[in-house]
Amino acid sequence: VQLQASGGGLVHAGGSLRLSCAGAGFTLDHRAIGWFRQAPGKERIWVSCISSTDGSTYYGDSVKGRFTISRDSAKNTVHLQMNSLKPEDTAAYYCAADPTFGSSCATGPQFRSWGQGTLVTVSS
Repeated sequence: VQLQASGGGLVHAGGSLRLSCAGAGFTLDHRAIGWFRQAPGKERIWVSCISSTDGSTYYGDSVKGRFTISRDSAKNTVHLQMNSLKPEDTAAYYCAADPTFGSSCATGPQFRSWGQGTLVTVSS
């Protein structure tokens, strides 16, 4: 079971980036997938989650209305589209999966599988 996060980079404030989380060894469609971020010197915080059962999506208050999480089933990938980026969005972004089949964001997913971080830098 492996997750590979990609898509980070340097962007000006107001710009956009799309992060991708590719799965290997299991089907992401059947698991709750979350995105987290960790800014320098700060704790890792939850950003977004997509359930496996009904595809429901959830967002942290700081990104609601700007970020969109989605699935690409054909590529076994989950994307995080980030628009209207702000300097405070600068962080290493991580994707994670609850390996339980049929897991849901609404029922306290246990994110046990983690990808490596991808760095997002937003300049002012």
